[in-house]
Amino acid sequence: MKIQSASMTIVTSKLPETRHFYETHFDARPLFDCGWYVVLRLGVSGSGPEVCLMEPKSGMVPFSGGTVLNLLVDDADKVHEKLTAAGLSTMIQLEDHPWGDRGFGVVDPSGVVVYCYHPIALTPEFKKYIIEDI
Repeated sequence: MKIQSASMTIVTSKLPETRHFYETHFDARPLFDCGWYVVLRLGVSGSGPEVCLMEPKSGMVPFSGGTVLNLLVDDADKVHEKLTAAGLSTMIQLEDHPWGDRGFGVVDPSGVVVYCYHPIALTPEFKKYIIEDI
């Protein structure tokens, strides 16, 4: 099997606010928009990752938490500076992690944690967990 791409759909009663969050803070632009379902491409790249937003339909329960959207960025410090300057609060503080990343997290209006990170060297205790032959 060859998977071409992956995206997540957030079922939210706060679609306009969540859309604005990604457009404002993560350079998202719509690829599809029928009002109740929107596909957003993140970043300035023509082939960046996508996040889909959907208003709840009959029988659907809006997202209620427990998901982290991980975004690999060029420089987590610069993204952190940009987002905090825009007034966003971090729910995961910017710091180095022994498993090999420097990152932080903010929460979108739907309750999804958006974790922005860049790689750093792993500590010796975490190197043993790397599986190279996947």
